[in-house]
Amino acid sequence: MTQHSITALSPLDGRYQSKLKDVRPLMSEEGFFRCRVQVEITWFIALSDAGMPEFAPLSKEARVELRTWIHNFSTEDALAIKEIEKVTNHDVKAVEYWLKNQCKKSSLNVNVQSELIKASEFIHFACTSEDINNTSHALQLSSLRDNVVLVHLDKLIAQLREMAHQLAAIPMLSRTHGQTASPTTVGKEIANVVSRLIHAKQKIAEVQIKAKMNGAVGNYNAHIAAWPNFDWHEFSRKVIESEPVRESELDFFGLGLKQQTYTIQIEPHDYMAELFDAIARVNTILIDWSRDVWGYVSLGYFKQKLKDGEIGSSTMPHKVNPIDFENAEGNLGLANALLHHLSAKLPISRWQRDLTDSTVLRNMGVAVGYAVLAYQSLYAGQGKLEVNQEAISRDLDAAWEVLAEPIQTVMRRFGLEGAYEQLKEATRGKVITSADLHPLIQSLNIPQIEKDRLLKLTPADYTGIAQSLANLI
Repeated sequence: MTQHSITALSPLDGRYQSKLKDVRPLMSEEGFFRCRVQVEITWFIALSDAGMPEFAPLSKEARVELRTWIHNFSTEDALAIKEIEKVTNHDVKAVEYWLKNQCKKSSLNVNVQSELIKASEFIHFACTSEDINNTSHALQLSSLRDNVVLVHLDKLIAQLREMAHQLAAIPMLSRTHGQTASPTTVGKEIANVVSRLIHAKQKIAEVQIKAKMNGAVGNYNAHIAAWPNFDWHEFSRKVIESEPVRESELDFFGLGLKQQTYTIQIEPHDYMAELFDAIARVNTILIDWSRDVWGYVSLGYFKQKLKDGEIGSSTMPHKVNPIDFENAEGNLGLANALLHHLSAKLPISRWQRDLTDSTVLRNMGVAVGYAVLAYQSLYAGQGKLEVNQEAISRDLDAAWEVLAEPIQTVMRRFGLEGAYEQLKEATRGKVITSADLHPLIQSLNIPQIEKDRLLKLTPADYTGIAQSLANLI
């Protein structure tokens, strides 16, 4: 069968493949192999500078060549590693063998080729597979977070902030328990979401992404056996935490992560759980927002801009459905189901190592991919929203009962007994108009200036400081 997106098992690589172009290079198996190559070469070059008598510092020409293998890593390179894996049945060992084969390439400068072949046994030196894998996962997640997740969230937050400011002064009936309640403004309700997202996004950004390169059970056993009088722990820290190479530099470079000192064979994945929980928290806020917008569209508070050619229903021509918010809600739910499983499962490993995390880790990109897909749906949907002030005003004008709250509060200020009970008797479960409230206000034993203020009050005016709160966000 010819491969086509329509044959894909996952909709992320099928129906939605064009929307995840920034995720796929990072989180695909090819992206994982690229990171493994980066880690192996980083360790290899760093070892050459460690002062080991048997491994002299690599020449400038050799370093330049090695770094081109990172920068120019291609789909063909990944497929070549997969061919080796068919024999080894071990993907990390396949990377090691591919690198050793690269050292023998006929296209290399003769001197560089000779130098690299001579040093090639120091590729993957003293490393267990997990030293390479966990650092590669950390590189993947670091880039995914900084260059994809946070970028999309910043766009969403900026869009919502602008909406909050633009709609700050538009009064809107609140709906606590689904019932009419004290008015707010459209902008203030959007500002609530912005405030929550800013805080939750910061939690994602604050997660320290960690890695370890300390051998089979975390004690540098093989390292010490090979070179006893060397500070392997500090060397490992330097490789993990030093900043990644810049094009103009040929001296020591690292991975730009944070060292995890205490480990079994695997890095314990606690930071992953923290990161996935933080992303899931953002997603939960956005599910809440998606459902609210869906409700506001249903009430007619928001209209959606029409797009030529789009169809809302195969049988009802009038339909303009809030599909972007429905898609977002569905995909955020999928993302959170996977993220919660990842955060609950990954920190658990029997004794010094079991392999149950391996297949689960391969789904990190799937989990976050559904979230990124949802962020794009929300951004598109929010861009189509238009406030229907006529519908909002109509609901406000039909809800004079919400003024029972300010009236009874003013009454209590002036010590009138049974204020709450009087307004409850007058308004609860009834259709109220200004004609019902004004005689009651006129009868109150309060200063005339207060009566006049209450008589001027309308549901649309009763929004507290909602407008200024929206403008402040």
